[in-house]
Amino acid sequence: MAGICCGVVGEAGETSSPTKPTSRPFSRRSLDQLPLKYIAGVAIPAPENPRKRQKLDQRASPARKCENAIQSSESKEVEDVSHTNCSKVPTLDLTTGVVEEVCPKYGVTSVCGRRRDMEDAVSVHPSFCLESRDEDQKGFHFFAVFDGHGCSHVATMCKERLHEIVKEEIQKAKDNLEWESTMKKSFARMDDEVQRWSRNNETRPCRCELQTPRCDAVGSTAVVAVVTSEKIIVANCGDSRAVLCRNSAPVPLSDDHKPDRPDELLRIQDAGGRVIYWDGPRVLGVLAMSRAIGDNYLKPYVISEPEVTVTERSEEDECLIIGSDGLWDTVQNDTACKVARMCLNAQKAAASPGRESAVECSDKACSDASILLTKLALVRHSSDNVSVVVVDLRRDDREQ
Repeated sequence: MAGICCGVVGEAGETSSPTKPTSRPFSRRSLDQLPLKYIAGVAIPAPENPRKRQKLDQRASPARKCENAIQSSESKEVEDVSHTNCSKVPTLDLTTGVVEEVCPKYGVTSVCGRRRDMEDAVSVHPSFCLESRDEDQKGFHFFAVFDGHGCSHVATMCKERLHEIVKEEIQKAKDNLEWESTMKKSFARMDDEVQRWSRNNETRPCRCELQTPRCDAVGSTAVVAVVTSEKIIVANCGDSRAVLCRNSAPVPLSDDHKPDRPDELLRIQDAGGRVIYWDGPRVLGVLAMSRAIGDNYLKPYVISEPEVTVTERSEEDECLIIGSDGLWDTVQNDTACKVARMCLNAQKAAASPGRESAVECSDKACSDASILLTKLALVRHSSDNVSVVVVDLRRDDREQ
């Protein structure tokens, strides 16, 4: 797997050239891989211990550097956070009338990276909502990544509440479910809850309590994917991203909300705001994204309304990759799909003697893909928190 990763890195030409050794220890630490520790289904970096950190030999070739980094990180104890209790396609047992529901295989990795604080949050809720009908019962599966800024509490609130709000809106719609309006209503309700929390000065254990009593300068991006048996619904607000790997090619399911995007720039200017280039385009010279949940002090220029896409599922679908900008700032869509496909295909080949083995290995494949994508972003010097969710959408291995 290390050799595969090195090949991908080499193709992009983004690895650093060999440098001369130096006596200053901290100059060689930027490429060290932090050990991963999983808490509550999400990976976070374990406390740093400089004596136990493995240093990379900067005199080695770029391929050797990548191999050392991957081997160093793979040697750490990592827990598989994928679920293993969903391995069948939804089928109706005619003798009992009971539906066997499917939960897509998935893997999650979320690390602090080179940031001082962890402000990302990941939310995964398989079968969070069931759609009841006369002849069958279908489950909806919720996957989301939230990238906080200013502090972590808005991202944490979204993690705890947004799936519940979406479920309530789906149940209200009943048979007249219209996904775009449902997701927009859900995001609006989530933003209202954040604003009420800020106005009421409710306490929450976060560091911003020491900076401002109202916490108006805190917000979070949100990219949400609801996977059904027939569709993939993605609602995006901010610069996190969802990419579908279909027939070996990347299919973007969201478009980043950057302040210099032509339509977003026009919207901000029509609302009376300005985009100022200060270390990149920023709304009023402050925020590097044009849509987010929270950020009350930047309204109405920064809005919480998501862009929603509804994609019909296909037999050619392979996986869905959801990540924060800590991944996408350094890893292109096609590269991410290549890495994820290699992990899925490697597990499939390893379990080729039996179909059931291939199903059981699928969880590990998704977990390996999410971990490897995170490592690749760190090797390419991502300076942000990195959160990745990989969902296996393949159907051929689980049918019949």
